[in-house]
Amino acid sequence: MTSELPPPPAAEPGKPELTFGQLLYRFLFFDWLFRDVNAARDLFERHAARQHNQRMSRYLPVYLRRWSVLAAFDFCLGILFEKVVQATLLSAWFFTWSCVTVTGMVVITVAWLFLAFARMP
Repeated sequence: MTSELPPPPAAEPGKPELTFGQLLYRFLFFDWLFRDVNAARDLFERHAARQHNQRMSRYLPVYLRRWSVLAAFDFCLGILFEKVVQATLLSAWFFTWSCVTVTGMVVITVAWLFLAFARMP
């Protein structure tokens, strides 16, 4: 199984490439990969959107790995600022962000489990 994400659609001749902010957003957040099932007009579109979402769920472990690195990085910076620099406010800042990233990891894991192991009716 490859861990690379699908390439973004090729830029049209008159359309600019992705900006750094858009690229960073796509690197950290996965909502751009999925289609809204509730926006489907009929049963066929809903089924197609759900199948698409289940196929795209194979990329969620990549995002989980990225968020794991962020959580570990934030936690290590929190320890560094608490123990070495004695900066309590900065350590609290990084410990808080490590909690936020762990919460994001839980959301990614639940979404992956529901999409990857769901049975189609």
